[in-house]
Amino acid sequence: MDLFEYSGSLSREKESPLASRMRPTTLDEIVGQRDIIGKDKMLYRAIKADRLSSVIFYGPPGTGKTTLAKVIAGSTSCEFKQINATCAGKKDMEDVVEEAKRVFGGFGKRTILFIDEIHRFNKGQQDYLLPFVEDGTIILIGATTENPYFEVNSALISRSLIFELHSLTIEDIKTLIKRAISDKEKGLGGFNIEITDEALDFIADTANGDARNALNAIELAALTTSKGDDGKVHVDLDVAAECIRKRAINYDKNGDSHYDTISAFIKSMRGSDPDAAVYYLARMLYAGEDIKFIARRIMICAAEDVSLADPNALTVAVAASQAVERLGMPEARIVLAEAAIYVATAPKSNSAICAIDKALAEVGSGATPRVPAHLMDAHYKGAAKLGHGLDYIYPHDYEDHYYPQQYLPDALKDRQYYFPGDLGHEAETRERLGRIKGKYKQ
Repeated sequence: MDLFEYSGSLSREKESPLASRMRPTTLDEIVGQRDIIGKDKMLYRAIKADRLSSVIFYGPPGTGKTTLAKVIAGSTSCEFKQINATCAGKKDMEDVVEEAKRVFGGFGKRTILFIDEIHRFNKGQQDYLLPFVEDGTIILIGATTENPYFEVNSALISRSLIFELHSLTIEDIKTLIKRAISDKEKGLGGFNIEITDEALDFIADTANGDARNALNAIELAALTTSKGDDGKVHVDLDVAAECIRKRAINYDKNGDSHYDTISAFIKSMRGSDPDAAVYYLARMLYAGEDIKFIARRIMICAAEDVSLADPNALTVAVAASQAVERLGMPEARIVLAEAAIYVATAPKSNSAICAIDKALAEVGSGATPRVPAHLMDAHYKGAAKLGHGLDYIYPHDYEDHYYPQQYLPDALKDRQYYFPGDLGHEAETRERLGRIKGKYKQ
């Protein structure tokens, strides 16, 4: 079957993309999201019993939000209406509400209103829905890729159950691809496709948890790949890479390439080479590396390799880690690049890690000397009789808010763990400590 035969074999109503044709029609056909639609879960039972209340489905693209709404539409005795917030306005909602009132008044049937991309509605549009959700005129199903707690009115949130859908696993995606390849009625069964394990793994991994991406790729492969002498469409790694518009680079997230690349990334930041840092960041992002994993490595590098030479580096890295979780890809690439460049170009010091490791080695060596008596807690009755807290000198009462007194235990009183560097903020720290301590030396 070629492209023209394929097109001619589809009825007009079936000329939709593969991802649309393969959309599940029952709960049991849905792949993934077992944590919310497993047979023992409340949402599954509510849909089966046709007792659904207002809900908002939240999650990345291609995870099944619209699919769940469509399944509910096919499972309920309620009227079902759908609008998309990217192109609908208040008039569309008014028409739905008037129809819902008529249906309920005339037939006693409630109306489910599915609003895709609900976060696109402004506050006024969302507020309009409130009284009708409140009095049961409509049952709201909202779908959004944005966190509803930030993008949906709190009043609607309080009247709805929130269900977070997660990116599909690689195994979930592979299951969907295999189903599409074998399905002769709605899928690509007529093409007689044979896909290599390597190509299957690549598409499933590169789809990044989005079923639509994977099904679009395998459909394109079927439509653009000539049959072999054996009458089969052979989909190998090269075909898969072309059809998902991504080069199959040498990067195994669980193998040596993963560790080699992240190692090079960290060492480039440590070595103050922002160009190399951005390059290795790009390689990881292109290969679909977990952005939260990358953000964690930047935080570690900021603390270990920049440290107190520029304390703001850790602040930037932590802010970046929080931002990538809020934004997701592709915007997260900008945040990660900013943080990586900042860490790479910051002055460097390993004083903090050296200090804590040296102190830990001291503590782990055996004996734990007694805390000096003047530093012991003196906030309880009888402490003075034990000599605890006596002779402690309050540094803020003195110039530079400093007064020389012993803080380490007697056996360790001359130990030094922290050696400030001579770059950035630490240069100032070194100068200040030397200056105030030097005043009291005889």
